[in-house]
Amino acid sequence: MVQKITLHMNKEHSFVLFPERSLESLNPKEMLLYATADCAGRTIVGLLKEHVDDLLSLSLTLEGVLSTATVVAESKYNSFNIIYSAECRTLKEQMVVSRAINLAHDKYCGMLQMLRRIAPLSHETSIVATGETNS
Repeated sequence: MVQKITLHMNKEHSFVLFPERSLESLNPKEMLLYATADCAGRTIVGLLKEHVDDLLSLSLTLEGVLSTATVVAESKYNSFNIIYSAECRTLKEQMVVSRAINLAHDKYCGMLQMLRRIAPLSHETSIVATGETNS
């Protein structure tokens, strides 16, 4: 069974569940995914603060494949995949955002480091620059 959490960055640069769900509706295994995606998002935003004026959008989707067909106490994650999607204004910002995502993913997000000890962790990244192309 695949469990999936998607977080979108809001205007205050914090992250909200999408589609609109409450934290109380998440089971404990989904809470692990939520905490990890939130940690990764906060890490990326923190790394970008001094380098990118206005990140237009950032969303993270974290999927975990469980060992059972339904969520039960014995369920364990067999693998994880995190998808980073960002939108910025310029190609220069696109490079900076890419670097911040890679640093957060590979080095600075402690929750991602913990997930790697549980099961294999893959990732995908999509960054779109929507404005100037020469900056």
